[in-house]
Amino acid sequence: MLSINPKEIEPAKLQSYLQSAVAPRPIAFASTLDENGTPNLSPFSFFNVFSSNPPILIFSPARRVRNNTVKHTLINVQNTKEVVINIVNYDIVQQMSLSSTEYPDGVNEFEKSGLTMVASDVVKPFRVAESPVQFECKVNDIIALGNQGGAGNLVICEVVKIHIHEAVLDANGMIDQHKIDLVARMGANWYSRSNVGMFEVEKPLSTLGIGVDNVPDFVKQSSIFNGNDLGKLGNIEAIPTEEEIAIFVKENFEIKGILSADDAQKQLKKAKEYLDNNEVLTAWKVLLAKQ
Repeated sequence: MLSINPKEIEPAKLQSYLQSAVAPRPIAFASTLDENGTPNLSPFSFFNVFSSNPPILIFSPARRVRNNTVKHTLINVQNTKEVVINIVNYDIVQQMSLSSTEYPDGVNEFEKSGLTMVASDVVKPFRVAESPVQFECKVNDIIALGNQGGAGNLVICEVVKIHIHEAVLDANGMIDQHKIDLVARMGANWYSRSNVGMFEVEKPLSTLGIGVDNVPDFVKQSSIFNGNDLGKLGNIEAIPTEEEIAIFVKENFEIKGILSADDAQKQLKKAKEYLDNNEVLTAWKVLLAKQ
């Protein structure tokens, strides 16, 4: 058996062991505002419910292991004492993942991830309209667990209002676990889907993904693509060049045929096939291909 003294191992490796062993973990999709009212949206898997009366949720934005800096979410809750914790289901998992990209201060992750801001009733931060359950919270306390990279900060939140989409309720008005289709975080790129089992989500780029806001409108407005598709399309560093697209079309007889037939729907559906196989750059080339 491998035995480890936590004080004798690199923090990044220790973090990996902890995240892979203590899993699956629910995800707090935390929406906050900075002091200037700029929205911020970020997921945290160090999260759970700790009391029902009063209703208390706790999540922990840890200090970054690589450089010991803190996340915008932590700064925001320290300053405003408010947060909305949105629950993540399978329908928004790719967009949630994209939102964890470390965009510069002031960038709106709602726009980058293609999710919809909706006003809260009691607190100022926005809710994620696509989330099946949204908890408006006041922050009761923040407990720092250390000052080194990897140290957590327990954000103790009291729920002041709950919003639940009726689509996930059963005949008795309670949450149906099959309908809500929750996902949870595991180690590395792995997630767990409550209805199915494990699946993989490619981590956001260490460089900045272009974001869903840069996906063409004809794609976002098509019923062929869902939120997860848009999240994948937004998680690339750069859109393929015209030269790359031209080479792809020249070498692909099927795409040539679709373009010759001027069948826009078939072209979109073909791009969807590539997305389903996680061939994102190829999907982009199909979407942008011209006769």
